[in-house]
Amino acid sequence: MNLEGSSHLTGTSPRNVELHHFPDEQQLCEAAAERWIQSLPTSDAAAYALALSGGRIAGRLLRSIASLSRNQRNLLDRVHFFWADERCVPPAHAESNFGVANRELLLPLDVRPHQIHRIRGEIDDRRAASEAEQDMRRIVPTRQDGQPVLDMVFLGMGEDGHVASLFPEEPEEPVGSRTIYRSVVATKPPPVRITLTYGTIVRAKQVWIVASGPNKMRALKESLTLDGKTPLARVLQRRRHSVIYTDIPVPDA
Repeated sequence: MNLEGSSHLTGTSPRNVELHHFPDEQQLCEAAAERWIQSLPTSDAAAYALALSGGRIAGRLLRSIASLSRNQRNLLDRVHFFWADERCVPPAHAESNFGVANRELLLPLDVRPHQIHRIRGEIDDRRAASEAEQDMRRIVPTRQDGQPVLDMVFLGMGEDGHVASLFPEEPEEPVGSRTIYRSVVATKPPPVRITLTYGTIVRAKQVWIVASGPNKMRALKESLTLDGKTPLARVLQRRRHSVIYTDIPVPDA
């Protein structure tokens, strides 16, 4: 596996960020997919909890995972699929994050229904957030403080530096909050969404960010500074280790 342009950021950047740069989004998605597949436990391990995000780059990443997993489907038998966020739309809606994952990964690999824990975006948002939280607590081990510990969270990054459906304009809830999911009103359509909280993301064993697109250079640069204010910066600053895969020129952060 070739991780082109790998580096650990130093200087004015968080030292806990592992950054991998690639010429284009196809190569970065293939590299991230290959590394993730190779990291999966192959023994009789407990359930593996993965939270997926939506967006254009997420669809391409999931397509790469499906392609590389096609001949070793048993590898995903212990993976339970959760979502980092969901738009409050029906599952067949074009804006549904579940819909993207279902089309690109879950259906092609015949993932079993009990492994899929979608957020019901078609019902009342507060009820959907509560149901999603209860479902996660049923599967994912929790810490002494009651916070579940996901094995992996895949995040994208918006042009404003948002991750999941955590946007710059809203106040950051306490990282120590025990809330897992909450409903939000986003600054872009569709507005009503359900998202993982900062605390849940920060406590995950692994967080990988897949960022692609020339219009995101400014947001990535700010996110990689020690005093960055973007949602991605808030995540990176509070974690011991995070991984970024990107085709955006590595900024002098």
